[in-house]
Amino acid sequence: MSLRGEHFVGGVAEASGGEPFAACDPTTGAALAPTYHEAAPALVDAAVTAAADAMAEFAGSAPVVRANLLRAIADGLVALGDELVARVCAETALAAPRVQSERARAVLQLQQFAALVDDGSWVDARIDRADPTRQPQPKPDVRSMRVPLGPVAVFGASNFPLAYSVAGGDTASALAAGCPVVVKGHPAHPGASELVGRVVVEAVRRAGLPGGVFSLLHGRSHATGARLVAHPALAAVGFTGSHAGGRALFDLAARRARPIPVFAEMGSMNPVLVLPQALARRGAAIAEAIVASALLAQGQFCTSPGLVAWIDGPGGDAFAETMRAKFAASQGGPVVHPSIRAGFERSLAEVAALPVTTAAQGALGAAATGVCPTLLAVEAATALAHPRLRSEIYGPAVLAVRCRDHGELLALAQAFDGHLTGTVHADGDDLAACADVVAALRARVGRLIANGVPTGVEVCGAMVHGGPYPASTDARFSAVGVTAIARWTRPACWQDWPQAALPLELRDDNPRGIARTVDGVRR
Repeated sequence: MSLRGEHFVGGVAEASGGEPFAACDPTTGAALAPTYHEAAPALVDAAVTAAADAMAEFAGSAPVVRANLLRAIADGLVALGDELVARVCAETALAAPRVQSERARAVLQLQQFAALVDDGSWVDARIDRADPTRQPQPKPDVRSMRVPLGPVAVFGASNFPLAYSVAGGDTASALAAGCPVVVKGHPAHPGASELVGRVVVEAVRRAGLPGGVFSLLHGRSHATGARLVAHPALAAVGFTGSHAGGRALFDLAARRARPIPVFAEMGSMNPVLVLPQALARRGAAIAEAIVASALLAQGQFCTSPGLVAWIDGPGGDAFAETMRAKFAASQGGPVVHPSIRAGFERSLAEVAALPVTTAAQGALGAAATGVCPTLLAVEAATALAHPRLRSEIYGPAVLAVRCRDHGELLALAQAFDGHLTGTVHADGDDLAACADVVAALRARVGRLIANGVPTGVEVCGAMVHGGPYPASTDARFSAVGVTAIARWTRPACWQDWPQAALPLELRDDNPRGIARTVDGVRR
C-alpha cells in the first residue's frame, strides 16, 4: 500500500493543505518520504462538519454494524502485515517485536469493544416501572441508559503509534459508543497514521456508513489542534501525551461557549516504594527489576517508574548500589522524535539546578535522537522541599529518594500529586506496619501494584489507566479496557414514554436480551 501524504476527510482522501512536513528517522535524522501538509482550517472544519452530519445515523446504527466495523478495522491492521511494522519502526526507532506486540494490543482492544457492543449491557439500562396506586402521589415510569455524546476528537500519541493512535483505544471506544471520530495524527509518525487511517476509511465504506464516521488530519501546528477542539460541533476530546499539551486542550475546551470534556492522560512519575522487610530480603533483585522497567523503550512508557523511595536500613546500600551499577552499564538509544529528547534534556537541566546528585549515567549512543539514561539521588527532605522533584521526567531517568525513617516516607507519599500507578514492594508484615503509607499512596494513584513494576498495562475490563490530576484530567475514567467507553457517553432518561417509541434496550420485552436493572434488581 503506497503512501501518498493524504488526509482523510469524511471518507475522501485529500493531499493538499498548509505547510509541508515529513517524518524523520530518529536514528539518523533523515527525512522520510512522502511529504505531508498541515491540515488547512477548511479541512479541519470539513472533518468535524462531516462527523456531525454522520452522528444521527451512526449513533442509531444497529450494534451489530458497529461491532462488525470494529472487527473489520482489526482485521485490516493484521492484513497490513510487515508493511505497517516496517513503517512504524522507520518513524519511531521502536524495535519490530515491540511494534508487533503493540499491534496485537490494538487488535485486541478493537475486538474487545466489538464483543462489548455485541453484548449490549454496557448501556447500563435501568427501568423503574410505574405504580399508579402509590400514595401520596403516583409513581411515573422512568427508564434510562447511556447514549453517545457526539463527534469526538482523538489526538494520536507519539510513544504508542498504534495502541494510542489512529485506531487505538480512544478511537475504538468512541466508535463502539456510536460517536464519529476525527483523529489528529501525531506528526512523528504520519506514514503509519496514513496506513491505519486508510484501513479505517475502507472499513467504514464497506459497512455502508457515512464517510463522516471517521476522518484523519495531519499536522504539527498547535493551531490545528486548537481549531479542532474549538469547533462548535465537537462533543469531546481524547488525548494521550504531555501535561502541557493535555492541559492546553483542557483549557481550550473549558473556554468554549459550550464547554466539552477533555479526557487527557498526561503522564506520571509512577512512584515505587520499597518497604523495609522487602528491602532487606530482596533489595538487589527489586533494584534490577526497577531499572529494567525504567529503561524499557528509553523510558517512553507513560507507566515507567520515575521515582523510587525506601527507608534507610538493612539492604538499603545494596539496593542503591545495584541501581547505580545497572544505570552505569546501560546503553542509551533513540527516542521517538526530537522534541522528546529536547524535553528530557530540559527536565534534567531543571533538576540539575536543585540539590540533586547524579548517581550514574549510561552511554549516550550515536542516534540522532539519543538520550542518556540517568539515575539521580536525593534525600527525602530535598524531595519534599522541591515540587519539581516529584513530577515527571519523561525518558530514561529515575530519582532515588532515601528516607531516614517511616515518617519521612509517609510525608513523601502524602506529598505526591496524582499518578497513573503506585508500586509497593512488601514482605512479611510490611503492609501492616506501613498501612498509613500505603493508604496515602492509594489516594494518589489509579492503579496500585504489589511486588512488580508499573510498565505493562493489561487490556481488560478491570484495568484502570488514569488517576488523580495531573495524571489525567478526570480520575473517574480509564483510558484502557472496555470501561473506557463511558467517557464518550452520557445518561439519558425517558419518562412515561410509549413502548414502541423507546430504545430497544428499554422496552419491556428486552428484544436485545441484555442485562438490565429493573425496579432495583439486576436481571
